[in-house]
Amino acid sequence: MDMREYPIDKVLKPLDRFIRNESAGGLVLFLSAAVAVFLANSPWQEAYREIWHHTVGVRIGQFIFERDLLHVINDGLMAVFFFMVALELKREFIGGEMRGANAALPVAASVGGMLLPALIFLAVNAFQGEAVRGWGITLGTDTAFVLGLLALLGRRVPPAIKAFFIAVAVIDDIASVSVIALFYTSDLSMANLGIGALFLLTLLAMNLLGVRNMTAYGTVAIAGVWLAFSLSGVHATVAGVLAAFTIPARTKMSGPSFTRKVRKLADDYDGIEDTPTALVSEEQMQVITKMKRVSAYAETPSQRLEQVLHPWSAFFILPLFALANAGIELPQSVAQAVREPVTLGVLLGLVLGKPLGLLGMAWLFVKMGWGRLGAGVNWMHMIAISILGGLGFTMAIFISDLAFTSELLRDQAKLGILFASLTAGVAGTIVFLAAGRRAAG
Repeated sequence: MDMREYPIDKVLKPLDRFIRNESAGGLVLFLSAAVAVFLANSPWQEAYREIWHHTVGVRIGQFIFERDLLHVINDGLMAVFFFMVALELKREFIGGEMRGANAALPVAASVGGMLLPALIFLAVNAFQGEAVRGWGITLGTDTAFVLGLLALLGRRVPPAIKAFFIAVAVIDDIASVSVIALFYTSDLSMANLGIGALFLLTLLAMNLLGVRNMTAYGTVAIAGVWLAFSLSGVHATVAGVLAAFTIPARTKMSGPSFTRKVRKLADDYDGIEDTPTALVSEEQMQVITKMKRVSAYAETPSQRLEQVLHPWSAFFILPLFALANAGIELPQSVAQAVREPVTLGVLLGLVLGKPLGLLGMAWLFVKMGWGRLGAGVNWMHMIAISILGGLGFTMAIFISDLAFTSELLRDQAKLGILFASLTAGVAGTIVFLAAGRRAAG
């Protein structure tokens, strides 16, 4: 037997398959949001709301850093999520869909898909006081939800349209973080901001010096950059994005060198006599250690981090965020609630503005010869993915909490987000199914 089986493998193998399934993250996120809405409209709604206001903190001598659970999730865990988003963007620009001339179409589509929804929201809320601040709610797209739906649709979705969507969604998310930094930032502490900048320079210097130890980067990023930005007034998620761009994205060893080295080490291992026990010999341990080191040289630290963080983001951070933030009390009269300017602005911005802006700009660039559709992609696919782009759930809720101080306006925005996400998800799926039937016919 090549590999020994243990009882725990019967649990871990199905769990590993579930985690690697692209639709699983979207399913867990949907269930978390559904549970939040249920609890917010149940007899346990007070307990549900109270739990997020429990305070946790760290005390070191005279220094005290305290936040309630909601802020820990929204400022801390979501900074990790945006760190991963920035790593994805970096990868796409270096070797993915947005490399070189390929970037033109998704960048243009993203701009159109952000500009028109924001203008629609502003038009609806032009004279509504604080409500105007909610224009940023319509910018982002929920990558996890949409990728989950695309995975469920299977072969009806060309790989190129998925790559196009990921590029657009990542640009949307980074733009949303930029909007947070510029428009939804509280009073600034320039001293703390300066300290954060120094720690960022430290991370950059580590990169230039060839440091590849992720523990070292994590320590400086969290204890330095994130903490300083948290105390500066700039939203902590910005720290996550900036820190991600300092992580090395180059291999230390080329592919051919890696192959030769691994083959030699494998031959060395084969030449060592096995011990009579279950333990390995000292010589075998040395070869195994060298294999680990060589493998680390052959991968980029940024991609390694992305792989490590993805399951934590999909199955812990985003579901916990949804559980804490998606709990809105449903109105008795839906028709009356939808007429509220904030709710209507969000709904129209995401359901109409997002697909029209995204599709319109993509069509213009293709028509002018500045971009081209991917392999196997037709305009029905583009219509479908543009509609799904209006599913802005996670990012939209995140910005709504920053945009408004009024709990009433936050609830109105979240209601619009909920209705828009359901509409976009169902409509986009139907169009994809129709595109699949047309291709089959």
